[in-house]
Amino acid sequence: MEFTAYIDEAGDEGITKLRDKKNGDPGGQSRWLVLGGILVSKDTDRSLPKIRDDIVALFVKKKGRDLHFRELKHEQKVVAVDALSEKRIGICGICSCKETLLDGGKFEQLYQQKGHLYNYLTRFLLERLTAAVAAAGRRAGEQARLKVVFSRRMNTDYHAMREYLMLMRDGKEKQQPVRSIDWSVFSPDDIWVENHSKWAGLQIADVATSSIFNALEQNFYGKYEPRYALTLAKRFLSANKSVMNCGMTLIPKLASCPLDKEQRDFINELQKMWQAPGP
Repeated sequence: MEFTAYIDEAGDEGITKLRDKKNGDPGGQSRWLVLGGILVSKDTDRSLPKIRDDIVALFVKKKGRDLHFRELKHEQKVVAVDALSEKRIGICGICSCKETLLDGGKFEQLYQQKGHLYNYLTRFLLERLTAAVAAAGRRAGEQARLKVVFSRRMNTDYHAMREYLMLMRDGKEKQQPVRSIDWSVFSPDDIWVENHSKWAGLQIADVATSSIFNALEQNFYGKYEPRYALTLAKRFLSANKSVMNCGMTLIPKLASCPLDKEQRDFINELQKMWQAPGP
């Protein structure tokens, strides 16, 4: 069984000057960084270009086939997530609340270094993606494999990322993790880095990841937009009858994360909608 994960991010890594969430200041760095994407089987992977093209075809006068979530109008975003909500994709998002990194100590200094936070979230994401792939293989009684395609970022050292993953695979970490990447279905050699504009899978991953980001990060007017992610609720990966800490993971975990009422309402509604029976 062959699976592919397409990975994108929303937000930025910076933690030196976070936006003031009280006044809708458009300057500064995002308060959240979301690393996420979609998981698809080999058959679904083949259909992604058509899925992307069918969505773009709904946008009158749009030129080209490139689908980029932040360039869409609100009504176009609604159309895009509605179209994806019935497709055979699995969504997984790792969401870092960056204000919790501002401890004035070693962790703040560590995550100010380029690539550290991105690689840390990559680890969390691969733990959950490989667990889902391994579980699918067990259910089918077959060996499963995962290929991971990252959307190319100018400031990311992918060679360093592979070395970091090999260090984990070889058990050379100073502190052993609570969870681990399932190396039986994935190898650091199975990482591809491609341009967003050329891969339909990366463009669809952008839609999924940005939808989560919009539910957690306030816009210029101090408002959240949970509708996009909630429309995709049934597509989130799950484990132990819960979407939390699988398809949707908060760092720090939910009990420790400084969420406001609207953010908590979104998390609760996401779980409720995922659990709701289908039509």
